[in-house]
Amino acid sequence: MRHRKQTLKLGRTSSHRRCLIANMLKSLIEHGRIETTVTKAKELRRHADRLVTLAKRGTLASRRAAIAKMMINFNPLTPKEARQVKQGDLSHYNTDRKVVNKLFDELAGRFADRDGGYTRIVRMGNRNGDTAPLCIIEYIR
Repeated sequence: MRHRKQTLKLGRTSSHRRCLIANMLKSLIEHGRIETTVTKAKELRRHADRLVTLAKRGTLASRRAAIAKMMINFNPLTPKEARQVKQGDLSHYNTDRKVVNKLFDELAGRFADRDGGYTRIVRMGNRNGDTAPLCIIEYIR
């Protein structure tokens, strides 16, 4: 029996599932919306809403928890790159750093007055080939 079991297994091992959710979270934050299957979107929604709640707190501990959840590794910058970043050239950051900043700067401010339900799932139909039900998951405006 699966009573009180919250996590959807998605037919993957636990480590593969953690990596899948982390990559989907980064893509959702970066692009604002992604297309995926309904089952993956329902699992992703739980994690995405919790990340926004962490971002609304805005503490260092919540930032570190979000970084751990998205499995982000910061590549160290060379001194030359660090100087260019201080001058405003963010092209040397990998997209992971930009995702964390977008989460804590833009999304936390956008949902400051909202208590939950930050994402929307819109069903699209079935995928050709295996007829898996597809949907779009996106942050609401």
